[in-house]
Amino acid sequence: MNTILVSSFGLAVTLALGLGGCASQAEKPAVVEAPAVRPVAGGDYGAGTAPIQRESYADRPWDDPASPLYRKVIYFDYDSSEIRSEFVPLLQTHAGYLAKHSGARVTMEGHTDERGSREYNLALGDQRAQTVQRFMLAEGVQADQAATLSFGEEKPAAPGHSEGPWSQNRRVELAY
Repeated sequence: MNTILVSSFGLAVTLALGLGGCASQAEKPAVVEAPAVRPVAGGDYGAGTAPIQRESYADRPWDDPASPLYRKVIYFDYDSSEIRSEFVPLLQTHAGYLAKHSGARVTMEGHTDERGSREYNLALGDQRAQTVQRFMLAEGVQADQAATLSFGEEKPAAPGHSEGPWSQNRRVELAY
């Protein structure tokens, strides 16, 4: 019997509070703060009247398509871990950024095409990653900022069994 009284009392209190809450909400509309919208330089506006929000890449310039750090892939010739001359300026740009930002870290991820054994491709991917790491260290990057990892043939960038896809799979990716 006491349980029924306590339950009935609890139900009555809950209903009274709930109804009281509904009445007060009808009288006072809830105030919700809208997120701050940053104006964009040049008055870039969308279909509405508010400025379009742009993501800030201040802490992650390597994710900004307008940044020279956005390009993060170095391609290699078949069965080679030698850095091609066309990628030297790109690596110098990344090394310069890392040298100036001691808190930034990057992993050089080595990849290969599907030709060769799994063991061979893991070793070649590792050689490619280490070659890029040595280049970065020679350009002033601290050893604790640059790690290496080999995926071998396990994570192809392009599917297929011809030179086109293979050339895209022979690479080192810089992962910040």
